[in-house]
Amino acid sequence: MANLLSSTEIQERAKKLEGWSVEGKKLELTFKFPGFVEAIAFVNQMVEPAEAIQHHPDLAISYNKVTVSLTTHDAGGLTAKDFDLAQTISKLV
Repeated sequence: MANLLSSTEIQERAKKLEGWSVEGKKLELTFKFPGFVEAIAFVNQMVEPAEAIQHHPDLAISYNKVTVSLTTHDAGGLTAKDFDLAQTISKLV
């Protein structure tokens, strides 16, 4: 199981992620696209990197918006895995 990050570690890492916010025990960012097809294409791009590290985001899709939430469920909060995947996801757009 991954180790939880301290509040200080979370804040330090969050500063390095453009647009992402810490919401309780989650990292979140809403991406906006021209339309539904582009939003779903973005979601599909997340499959391979998430599967490769066996760490999967929670997703909310609303027409042209995709809200990505990251947390390490088995650890009960934020770990390095969440921040690593957030960086990867940010590079997809």
